Amino acid sequence: MKQSNLPDNQPQFGKMRSFFWPIYSYELKKLIPMLFLFFFILFNYTVLRDTKDTLIVTAAGSGAEAIPFLKVWGVLPAAILFMFIYSKMSNVLSKPALFYSTVVPFIAFFAVFAILIYPNREALHPNAFCDWLQGILPPGFKGLIAILRNWTYSLFYIMSELWGSVCLSLLFWGFANDITKVSESKRFYNLFGLGANFSLILAGTFIIWASDLRRTISSGDPWQTSLNWLMFIVVLSGIAILAIYWWINRYVLTDQRFYDSSEQSKMKKQKPKMSMKDSLMYLVRSKYMGCIALLVIGYGMCINLVEVTWKSQLKLQYPDPNAYSTFMGNFSRITAIATILMMFFVTGNVVRKLGWKIAALITPVVLLITGAAFFFFMLFSNQLEGFVAFFGTTPLMLAVIFGMAQNIMSKSAKYSLFDPTKEMAYIPLDQEQKVKGKAAIDVVGARLGKSGGALIQQLLILVLGNIAAMAPYIGVFLFVIICIWILAAISLDKQFSKVSES
Repeated sequence: MKQSNLPDNQPQFGKMRSFFWPIYSYELKKLIPMLFLFFFILFNYTVLRDTKDTLIVTAAGSGAEAIPFLKVWGVLPAAILFMFIYSKMSNVLSKPALFYSTVVPFIAFFAVFAILIYPNREALHPNAFCDWLQGILPPGFKGLIAILRNWTYSLFYIMSELWGSVCLSLLFWGFANDITKVSESKRFYNLFGLGANFSLILAGTFIIWASDLRRTISSGDPWQTSLNWLMFIVVLSGIAILAIYWWINRYVLTDQRFYDSSEQSKMKKQKPKMSMKDSLMYLVRSKYMGCIALLVIGYGMCINLVEVTWKSQLKLQYPDPNAYSTFMGNFSRITAIATILMMFFVTGNVVRKLGWKIAALITPVVLLITGAAFFFFMLFSNQLEGFVAFFGTTPLMLAVIFGMAQNIMSKSAKYSLFDPTKEMAYIPLDQEQKVKGKAAIDVVGARLGKSGGALIQQLLILVLGNIAAMAPYIGVFLFVIICIWILAAISLDKQFSKVSES
C-alpha cells in the first residue's frame, strides 16, 4: 500500500549518523510538527494524570481503594460510549473534522471544571448520603462510596483517563500511522517519542511549581489557585495541538513528497461503511487484531495491578495533597529522563538491528522482573526490617521507592518500546482496521485492560478488606497475564512479518 512519495533510494547513513539522527534534511518539514504535536498531547497527559491522582487519592473519604471501582464503573463505560460515538462520527466526518470534534470537548471540560465545577464542589457532593451508606455497608465498599461522594473528582478522573487513550493512543498514533510508511516508522517513531518525552520534564516541573505555589497562599483555597494554573496550561496546550494539526494538514499533507492524497482518497471511496458491531465482530475474527488487543489489554492490566498497590503506600507516606502532588511531579520528571535515555541509546537501534519481536518483548519482561521485585518486598518487608534500618529509612518509604522504580522502568519501556512497536503493527493494515479497529483496541481495549485489573482488585478488596492483604494474589495474576502477553507478541511478530512483506 502506497502512503507517500518519499524516496527509498537515499544514500545510507554512516554509523554515527544512523545511531543519533537517521533523518534526511527535507524530512524535517514532516518530523518537527509531528514531534511538537506529540509533545503537547503528552504534556497534557502528564499534567492530567498527576492531577487526577492527587484529587482522588487524597480526597476526604477516598484513597487508592477508589481507583479500581472508578476504572470499572466509570472509565470503562465512558470508553465504550466514546467508541460508539467515534465510530458513528468516523463515517460522516472528514479526518480533520473528526480530530477537532474529539479534542475540543476535552479542552472545554477541563476549563469548565476549574472555573465552575470545582469551586462549587461542596454543594455538588452528596456527603450526607454517602455518610449514611458508609454506616450500613461493609468496609470493602469504601472505594465505591468514595467515587460517589466525590463524583466531580471522579468525572475529572474519567476525562483525564480518556485523554490518554483518545488523544494520545487513538488520535496521534492513528494520524502518524496514516501518513507514515513502515520504512519511515523505524526512523521516525523513536524520534517522536524522544522529543515528546521532554514534555514530561516540563510538565513535572510545572506541577512542582504549582504545588509549591499553594504553600505561599494563606487565605482562600490554595488548591483552587493551583488548579486554575494547571487547567490554564492544559487549555493553552490544547489550543496548540489544534493549531499544529491544522498546520500539518495545510502545509505538510499537501506536499507530494510526504503524502499521496490521491491514493488516500481512492482508498476512502472504496472503504465500506461498517457499523461498530460489525467492526467488533471483524476484530474478534481477526487473529492479527486480536494479538494487538492482547498486548494492549495485557499492559493495561499489569500496570494497574501494580500502580494501585503502590499508590496506597504513597498516600500513607504523603497524606498531604501538596506533598503528594510534588512527589508525582518529581516522578514524572524522572520517568521522562529515563525514557529519553532509553529512546536515545536503545529504542531505534533495537528495532532496526534486533527486530520487532525483541523490541516488543522487552516491556513485558521488564514488568515481570520489576513487578516481582516490588511484590517480594511488599510480602517480606517485616522480615527485612534490619536491612531497611541499615539504610536509615522505614519499610513504608522503601516500599514507595521500590514502587516508584518499578513504575519508572515500566513506563519508560512502554513509551520507548511498547508504543512504537504496537503502532508499527497498524501501518500495513487497511483504513477500516486503522480507524475503527484502532478505536476499539486503543480506547476500549486499553480501558478494558485497566478495568480488568481493577475488577480483580475490587473482588479482592471486597473479600480481604484492604489492598495490603491482596498483594500475594496480585503477584500471581501478574505472572499469568504477562505470560499470555508474551505469547501474543510472539504470534503477532510472525503475522506482522508476513503482512509487511506482502
